[in-house]
Amino acid sequence: MASLADATPSIALGSLDGRYRGVVAPLVDHLSEPALNRARVRVEVEWLIWLTTHQVVPGVRSLTEKEQDELRQVVADFGADEIEELATIERETLHDVKAVEYFLKRRLTTIAPAEEDAGLAELIHFCCTSEDINNLSYALMVQGAVQQVWLPRATRLVEAVATMASDLRDVPLLAHTHGQPATPTTMGKELAVLAHRLGRQLRRIEGADFLGKLNGATGTYGAHLAAVPEADWPALSRGFVESLGLEWNPLTTQIESHDWQAELYADVARFNRILHNLCTDVWTYISMGYFAQVRGQGTVGSSTMPHKVNPIRFENAEANLEVSNALLDVLGSTLVNSRLQRDLTDSSMQRNIGSAFGHSLLAIDNAERGLAGLDAVPAAMAADLDRNWEVLGEAVQSAMRALGAQGVAGMENPYERLKELTRGRRITGDDLREFVGGLGLPDDVAARLAAMTPATYIGAAPELVDYLD
Repeated sequence: MASLADATPSIALGSLDGRYRGVVAPLVDHLSEPALNRARVRVEVEWLIWLTTHQVVPGVRSLTEKEQDELRQVVADFGADEIEELATIERETLHDVKAVEYFLKRRLTTIAPAEEDAGLAELIHFCCTSEDINNLSYALMVQGAVQQVWLPRATRLVEAVATMASDLRDVPLLAHTHGQPATPTTMGKELAVLAHRLGRQLRRIEGADFLGKLNGATGTYGAHLAAVPEADWPALSRGFVESLGLEWNPLTTQIESHDWQAELYADVARFNRILHNLCTDVWTYISMGYFAQVRGQGTVGSSTMPHKVNPIRFENAEANLEVSNALLDVLGSTLVNSRLQRDLTDSSMQRNIGSAFGHSLLAIDNAERGLAGLDAVPAAMAADLDRNWEVLGEAVQSAMRALGAQGVAGMENPYERLKELTRGRRITGDDLREFVGGLGLPDDVAARLAAMTPATYIGAAPELVDYLD
């Protein structure tokens, strides 16, 4: 049997880089291994520019504007050739961050010739431990992935749910609590609840902190002060980190503590769980006939049953949300721990960030496509309402309670009387109207209850949808 591992082009081991590559491809620019190396190159370049611009090391000239532009162009042009060159260097160094340092030193010799500035290259990676570069790189990568890829797609999905809620704000729906018929609502209001919940999580994620540090091997600026004792290194560190668009963390060990990552991943996981709730609810509504899958679902539902259109988008979303959350949960719980001043657990763990966001993005895509293929079936919802007149027992006994509290005679034991009428059996509209007619209610209350149907007993459900605005 031929080995698939030797096939050309190489075959992806996981589904994200195989079957679902098209959906998650935008994350490659942010959370892949080459993206990590590009971010490292960016941080190293900016640190060199920062040191020379601020004349931190006495006697070292500032880079010219042209030299700065050329160095930043190395980042902008980072592609397949640079990826291969770095890989070649790393095979010699056996250290990924050191490979980036040597890579940049090569570039610097063509931008600022060594014979003119023999010592300038020594400011590449100056006083830095690898984690100074890595923590800033990961913060920039995750920030870019969240703000430029994940949030826009998640926001678009929530807007689609909100639009459905608005469109269906007035469509009566038989609610089910504990799986049993309950007080009617509207489909729009139920979708609005989910849109509101998802939106809250998006706002938390939009406000996420992305922290960074640059303070040396154990967070003490030891090497910095030994090399240039007169410099205000905490202020320089803070200025540099903030110049990257990150929040400065003043107190760390060798590593930035990753608490911000754990906080972010918890919020994304919570969004995922609410989306999972939406998928299971919509799946159930489809099974009840409240939604028809009629648009964009392809030509095959079941391989053997021609009549079927399976709700595969929602099922696929559920599975990917569960995988994403498993990864986000282990990331959050593991990254906040480090033995004493440093261990490498986080190094391996953070390489799974892309997969965690990839499965979430894939779920969002599936859910969005699934929702786009649905048409509401108000007739099916109306039929279920019409079969469940007993849900009006709540309305009648509540009106009786109010009258009894006002001293109206004959309103005793309303709950028990409605329980006797409705529990464990179906009643019709005629049954209910006959019961109401024999209660001795004031005329206006009797008329109001007699006119009520399950489809009209929806309270303020339509108006509640407007709170999404």
